[in-house]
Amino acid sequence: MDAVRDRLQAFVRGQGARERVLAVAIAGAAAVLTFLIAAVVFPHHSANHDEAVYLQQASMLLAGQLELHAGALADAFHPWFFIEDGGRLYPKYQPYPAVLYAATMGLFGEPRVALAAIAAANAALVYLLGAGAVNRRVGVVAAAVFAAAPLSVVTTSVFLPYAPTTTLNLTFAVLYLRGVRRGHLPSAAGAGLAIGLAFFGRPLTAVLFALPFIVHALVGAARSLGTAGIGPIPEPLRRNALTAAGGLVGVGLTLAYNARVTGSPLLFPYEAFAPQDGPGFGHREILGHSLEYTPALAVETNAHVLWYFATRWFTLGLLGTACALAGVGLVAYRLRTGDESFVPEIESPAAWTLGGLLVSVPLGNVAFWGNYNILATMADPTDGLISQFGPFYHFDLLVPLSLFAAVALVSATRLARTRLADGYSPEKARVAVAIALVVTLPLVGVANAGLAAQPLERNAAYTEKYETAYAPFENESLDDALVFVPTPYGEWNNHPFQSLRNDPGFDGPAVYALDRDPGEDFAVLDAYPDREHYRYTYRGEWTPSTERHVTPKLEPLEVREGERLAASTTVGVPDRVARASVRLATDAGSHEYSVADPADGLTVEWELAGDGARLADGDRERLAIDGAEDVVLTVTLVATGGSTFTYRQEATVRADGDRIEVVWPPDRTVCPLVTDCGREGTYLPDRPAEHREWVVFETHLETETA
Repeated sequence: MDAVRDRLQAFVRGQGARERVLAVAIAGAAAVLTFLIAAVVFPHHSANHDEAVYLQQASMLLAGQLELHAGALADAFHPWFFIEDGGRLYPKYQPYPAVLYAATMGLFGEPRVALAAIAAANAALVYLLGAGAVNRRVGVVAAAVFAAAPLSVVTTSVFLPYAPTTTLNLTFAVLYLRGVRRGHLPSAAGAGLAIGLAFFGRPLTAVLFALPFIVHALVGAARSLGTAGIGPIPEPLRRNALTAAGGLVGVGLTLAYNARVTGSPLLFPYEAFAPQDGPGFGHREILGHSLEYTPALAVETNAHVLWYFATRWFTLGLLGTACALAGVGLVAYRLRTGDESFVPEIESPAAWTLGGLLVSVPLGNVAFWGNYNILATMADPTDGLISQFGPFYHFDLLVPLSLFAAVALVSATRLARTRLADGYSPEKARVAVAIALVVTLPLVGVANAGLAAQPLERNAAYTEKYETAYAPFENESLDDALVFVPTPYGEWNNHPFQSLRNDPGFDGPAVYALDRDPGEDFAVLDAYPDREHYRYTYRGEWTPSTERHVTPKLEPLEVREGERLAASTTVGVPDRVARASVRLATDAGSHEYSVADPADGLTVEWELAGDGARLADGDRERLAIDGAEDVVLTVTLVATGGSTFTYRQEATVRADGDRIEVVWPPDRTVCPLVTDCGREGTYLPDRPAEHREWVVFETHLETETA
């Protein structure tokens, strides 16, 4: 305890204590802000559905799994961005940062704690990087600039890999430069392990960050070899060898993981998912989206992305970017002239490697077409993923820009104090500078908050859309449920409904299956016969637009069966309807009849049996039902002027010649002018205000006795 107390006293009272305390405060504020944004702005996650991939991975890791085993039901449970391989499902992404989310899920039951920890770690590491490379004051300012950047504020608050990968990259940079500065071999080894793990998470990101450091290491090694004689191995060689060895551990881990999940150490999961999705030029493609990614298009794309980074996503926008560029110039001036009057001293290795990041990260990203895809409209920064999350592929640029901006700000403060001291006492000069900071910092904070508020407002609009969509689940206790979910974006679970994720064993309180064709739905029902069954659907069309909401419905289902089932459907009829057309259809054909001048309500009797379905308006032959299919009943009202209104119901059935099974109630829609309007016309029996006052759509099913 005495040792701990002594360390705490040294921390708060020793040399540089003020800066260390400020750095801790900045890291803590970043953690709190990140957690609050994640919980308040993104309670149902964001419009970037990759979040569900990492959270699904995290739950898998907690269960000791690298893949999901769904067997014959793999298509029904297929999560977004997972590869299906013979009943086995595995994600296209490496399991970092999912391991971080898994840790806080296991320890605290809340993955957002990991986001807060990442925000704090990044701010603290930027402080350590600045303090080691320049001085503690620069470290504090750099940490504040980094933490305040809109790109850092927004992107760190969602379950995406960019901020967590930067944590590893920053750890690498801090340890590498410490190893160079002190000749500290354990730091060199730790640096290698950090960048190796970053490679395991995001290979291209890690390589682009490491490149300037690799060049520095090679130059240093070459110089030491040139001056070394016969004798012990030069310290730079030993140090860089340890760093390389640590990095190779990460590479080996990556290859081993590849071999485990894809079957080949050189086949990355993202390549197995979409072979033309990686870096490079020419034909690029993923899930049917493709283009010819030419160097000219790449340069144009990245010019827009970098401009938006500089003007919207860095601290204070263009003013902050100009400050960072001024810092680059001041560092170059200090290194060239040695002028100590106002520019703080910066280590040459740090200057070269951090300056190199300003080259390697942008140039490397030119070859990645993902930067094109985050721009919905290239000339419109308020559209597409970039409008919500920023240029996240360039997240690592925050590191050098924050440090160089800090150098410029500290240099400006020193220069101002020096100039003021020429006419006043040093004490008065310090007071004047302090007053200027007190006056300007709130204005700077408000201006920067305005930049971050814009994307947060856009994301908040998505949250409102999801809150509406998930409303039925807030009022329903699903302790032992099977829920069929819609597929507005194709047959993917968690796309777009990220919160409706399955447990790794597909045995959680609720199991979510895609609502697909009748045979596949019955296969899921057969696998979970004892659960409460539900159909989740909605009225409207699901689109990415925040201006278009849907009206959701969570409907209990049951499977009814028998030799023969008698059904009746009653619909409401308004005035001035000239006739009604009734039609019953199976895959084998259809029956129909007309009713002239129907009354206020029209009831249709129909039957289902093991050998088929028929309308009960006469002695009709049954329409054959072959296995599992949809039996469709429509009642179309025709007004005197020719306009129509159709009640449509689709009952999922399965027949074997002797018995019939039916999922009840059927899926019901009400459609003006057309006979099939999809989910735009979903019937909501509990929300009569959503329909015209005369709309009634009741359906009943009973087992007939012999």
